[in-house]
Amino acid sequence: VQLQASGGGLVQAGGSLRLSCAASSSISTIDSKAWWRQAPGKQRELVAVTYAGVIKDYAPAVKGRFTISEDNAKNGILLQMNSLEPEDTGVYYCRLSDSRAGKDYWGEGTLVTVSS
Repeated sequence: VQLQASGGGLVQAGGSLRLSCAASSSISTIDSKAWWRQAPGKQRELVAVTYAGVIKDYAPAVKGRFTISEDNAKNGILLQMNSLEPEDTGVYYCRLSDSRAGKDYWGEGTLVTVSS
């Protein structure tokens, strides 16, 4: 399975972006889908995760501003990002996980830059 993330770009603080992650095929055993990000000079961190599109969890820094949802048409996920802050700058990656098989599928990432 290949994942393609898109939707990143340059936006001013307070603006919005919507990221999309499309999978090349559907895997029935995927049990979680998530967005991660890596800021310059920092470790990759979990931003948001959804389990079967029902349970959703967010990093404290983005809760109330970001919304993760499933994109069934593309076998992937979306991330709606509102009220963006310069601290949200980084490369955003999508990850689909099959926990029973111990497999993670990563996209190549899309760059988000928030200017102050």
